[in-house]
Amino acid sequence: MAIEKILIIGAGTMGAGIAQCAAQKGYQVTLMDTTDDYVQKGMDKINKTLQKGIEKGKVSKEDAEKVRSLITTTTDYTQAASDADLVIEAVFEEMAIKEEIFKNLDRLCKPDAILTSNTSSLSITELANLTNRPDKFAGLHFFNPAAINKLIEVVAGKDTSDEVINTLLDLSARLGKIPLNVKDAPGFAVNRYFVPFLNEACRIYEEGIANIPTIDQAAMDGFKIGMGPFKLMNFTGVPIAYHAETSLYNKLGDAYKPSGALKKQFEAGSEWSLEGEVQQDKLELVKRRMLGGTWGIAAELVNDGVASPEDVDRGAMIGLRWAAGPFAMMNQLGTKEALQILEEYSQTTNGLWKAPENIKTLGSENKPWSIKYVKTVKENFLAYIYMNRPEAMNALNSKVLKDLEEAIDELNNDNEVRALILTGMGNAFVAGADIKEMMGQTLDQSKDYTKFGQDVFSKIENSGKPVIAAVNGFALGGGCELALACDIIIASDKAKFGLPEVNLGIHPGFGGTQRLPRLVGKARAKEMIFTGNIISAEEACKIGLANKVVKPEDLIARAKNIAKTIAAKGPIAVQQAKTAINQGLEVSLKEGMDLELDSIGVAFDTEDKVEGMEAFIQKRKPVFKGK
Repeated sequence: MAIEKILIIGAGTMGAGIAQCAAQKGYQVTLMDTTDDYVQKGMDKINKTLQKGIEKGKVSKEDAEKVRSLITTTTDYTQAASDADLVIEAVFEEMAIKEEIFKNLDRLCKPDAILTSNTSSLSITELANLTNRPDKFAGLHFFNPAAINKLIEVVAGKDTSDEVINTLLDLSARLGKIPLNVKDAPGFAVNRYFVPFLNEACRIYEEGIANIPTIDQAAMDGFKIGMGPFKLMNFTGVPIAYHAETSLYNKLGDAYKPSGALKKQFEAGSEWSLEGEVQQDKLELVKRRMLGGTWGIAAELVNDGVASPEDVDRGAMIGLRWAAGPFAMMNQLGTKEALQILEEYSQTTNGLWKAPENIKTLGSENKPWSIKYVKTVKENFLAYIYMNRPEAMNALNSKVLKDLEEAIDELNNDNEVRALILTGMGNAFVAGADIKEMMGQTLDQSKDYTKFGQDVFSKIENSGKPVIAAVNGFALGGGCELALACDIIIASDKAKFGLPEVNLGIHPGFGGTQRLPRLVGKARAKEMIFTGNIISAEEACKIGLANKVVKPEDLIARAKNIAKTIAAKGPIAVQQAKTAINQGLEVSLKEGMDLELDSIGVAFDTEDKVEGMEAFIQKRKPVFKGK
């Protein structure tokens, strides 16, 4: 579903930030509010943010002016809604106000327009049912500040179509965001465990187990964060924590009841006092209880199908800036011990909360949570492979390589899929290998790791299906080698390519010293590898490393067009042509001609050959079956 024009309802802090974010990525934006004064205040916020960017050298004056030119302001519903492809509502969290807005939008917007809410607490399904298009209604929960924070929750209501969710996931990536694919549930993914994290700190204080400095220190130690829950509530506002926990309580029951201490502090209208000495003997007890409450709710989210372990962890690392997410933390400790911590926490709730079945099953055998760093999405004859570790710029390690191998094996065996598109989530394609893992390897381990990487990339190169690399950002080291293993490289004009391994005292090992010379020639390959220089997408295209360079917002669409064109051809013919080209480069011209003769013989002896030639004579499009 094409998105070109975006309407933002509400010019407050969130609405203005969302408008700026969309305009910065080239979208036409209309920012609407009820009065000219509100709209102007929204534009003032945008101008202030842009000016700060200019002063810091992060935004040019020309780019700032372009952003301003793409934003139109209005107070007229009819004018604003008539041609919008997507509407994002970002007003107060009051159901009555949103009800009026969405009934008007449903009436005024074109039938195929997508309606979304930036709500963090209201049900997407309930909001969708206010309209006659629940299949075209979803949540787009931006995190503050919307123009900067990379995280966004894409929330599917009960009737939201897959097409709409895929469109919004794609839009989120184009906006430079890292999307979490979440089902409609109280608190969605991140707030569902983060708000109770704050409330649990208040419960511990209320019960007299420890003082505030001790609880803050225990949380910082346990979660490896720079700010404890009480200091954080002082920074973001005690009322926000109280209202958010109350909302969860109203929907989920007594296990989420706001602490009496939190309620009292809210009613007093004051900040928490952070004075006092840390009680060293209480730290471990408090840490285990804070971990138990957070991990337990995270497990509950996955058990109920609200979000995946990967997305829950990503929300913690990107949205909350934790060093690791709940599931990675449980895996590091061991699920057996994690389950014990959860059982201890359950006792503090007097049985109101109990550990879900998934962690009970894993913990009983001390099996780790399955966390995937490569995501696949099928769409008719195409499949997308997403390198899905954006919090680490999709850096390669043994786990990522294993996930990539499994994805390739699965898709290679899928007869419905005829072409693959490989890209990265976030701002990087793949920014290289995980240096921390490599540093700890012995010589034999490093050889095994390198051989494994070579084997995985060879599976991509030798796949029977064409693989298109949509390089969206940094493709460095192993990332550049991954792109080289693909058949066609389409690059965003923001992409960067390089093999900088010599800066680490090593050289490319996942095929870079072999594939790059075959693609760009020996001299250019030596220059790139010996110097470790990083080159632009334009330079990569000029030397033959990339096929095309496009604008970031056009990257996936261009890759998809090429993939669709290829998928419409005879799949056996494409497969045999790929094999003949790849193998022919390794032998003499005479041997290559023999390979071509063998491969064309395979193609001639197929039903697809008959269909293709009959369709040509009959002047119709062929329907190939891969037989």
